[in-house]
Amino acid sequence: MRKIQAAVVRQKGGPFQIEELLQDEPRSDEVRVHIVAVGMCHTDMVARDQLYDVPLPVVLGHEGSGIVEQVGSSVNKVVVGDHVVLTYMWCGHCKPCLRGDSTYCSHFYALNFGGGREDGSTSTFESNSAQTSVHDHFFGQSSFATFALAHERNVIKVSRDAPLELLGPLGCGIQTGAGAVMNALKVNPGSSFVAFGGGAVGLSAIMAARVAGATTIIAADVVPSRLALAMELGATHTINSREADPVEAVHAITAGGADFALESSGRPAVLRQAIDALAIRGTCGIVGAPALGTEANFDVNGVMTTGKRIIGIIEGDSQPDLFIPALVELYKQGRFPFDKLVKFYSLDQINQAAEDSEKGVTIKPIIRLHSLPM
Repeated sequence: MRKIQAAVVRQKGGPFQIEELLQDEPRSDEVRVHIVAVGMCHTDMVARDQLYDVPLPVVLGHEGSGIVEQVGSSVNKVVVGDHVVLTYMWCGHCKPCLRGDSTYCSHFYALNFGGGREDGSTSTFESNSAQTSVHDHFFGQSSFATFALAHERNVIKVSRDAPLELLGPLGCGIQTGAGAVMNALKVNPGSSFVAFGGGAVGLSAIMAARVAGATTIIAADVVPSRLALAMELGATHTINSREADPVEAVHAITAGGADFALESSGRPAVLRQAIDALAIRGTCGIVGAPALGTEANFDVNGVMTTGKRIIGIIEGDSQPDLFIPALVELYKQGRFPFDKLVKFYSLDQINQAAEDSEKGVTIKPIIRLHSLPM
């Protein structure tokens, strides 16, 4: 057992409590990672507030980056000392996984929100009792901790010459926005694209749309500072949805509607706007995460008679072993400046980071842990 420090959620909507816990040794297919930094994502708050039924108490965190400290006996993907980003978990043996659709793994919910490994076990325990477990393996990692125990499958090796403390959000939020554009929607050169929502996912999509060659790139949000940043990151137009009807505005800018739209707010009314803003044969991607059971409506004939498409997207349809290193290279070349979304916090500031994220003060908080003792 190794002693770790971790942020634990013990009650619905409760605070992140910094505690000392015990962590088991890696199994044969597992990797222990010394967490250097970890991004905070909207999904962490969704789990904290029990909009998704994650068992409590739990260690959350799912955008970890760090250095491999220990590997199991059968691990050959990484070695001790490698720099890695941790991403979502998938089983590797169901039909979607076998055909390469790991983001749609049949066991995705259980593996990422179930509070333990695939067999239901946990690796984290109360410091005063190695028999009393704390739920972990959130997204296969639970990286709001000084050390995370992940599976070989969801550990992604990255270049040593990239700033490791910055890279964690590539494992979820940034990969979701960028992948939605590049992998799922397949935004093409000369096309028009609109992002409904200017958070980390939406702004990542804006950057990706520029990389993909879209020539009309629109950001729709209600926060002026986010719209200004969107212009800096590649948007050609912005719409403040409190000041103008975004559907009318998109149709006016594009002379008929956008080829592609992405909805990242998780609000059903905004999803309807994203669908209505599409051009004939346009495609709307959904990445926003509302409470389970949330329903939305749209004009059936308005979709059918125009050939519009509405698609759900998980983790940007990404193959992380390929896509995350690609995003790192784009960043190093100055073509994907996601560092402009980031503000750093210490572990004891984690509740402030969550509050700032929810209020829109910070687009992408990153919790630094590297100064803590190994």
